[in-house]
Amino acid sequence: MPHTATAYQSHLLDPMSAEPQPVHPANGRSFKLAELYALLDCRLVDVVRLTPELILIIDDEGKFKSPAYLNLLATYLWHQHQPAARGVDAIVGRAILCHDKQFR
Repeated sequence: MPHTATAYQSHLLDPMSAEPQPVHPANGRSFKLAELYALLDCRLVDVVRLTPELILIIDDEGKFKSPAYLNLLATYLWHQHQPAARGVDAIVGRAILCHDKQFR
């Protein structure tokens, strides 16, 4: 059976939770902007590429919120896959780890 994007289990990475939470696109295939805004509690999203297939969808304005919570797990994943970001930047607020085909 071929691997499909919808077979990848996406996760919500919340800085207020020790465990990633499984999340699913409402239509079973890809996340739409309205549901991302609700899941991330934001008004603007950005995509951080980890690998050719995996992305983090983040709150693009997370650093401007008060209080702003550093997302240690999302930042760690980003730094592991994109070493150039180490010591330069961090991810703040909620993030969704998913296959890039799950965001269209």
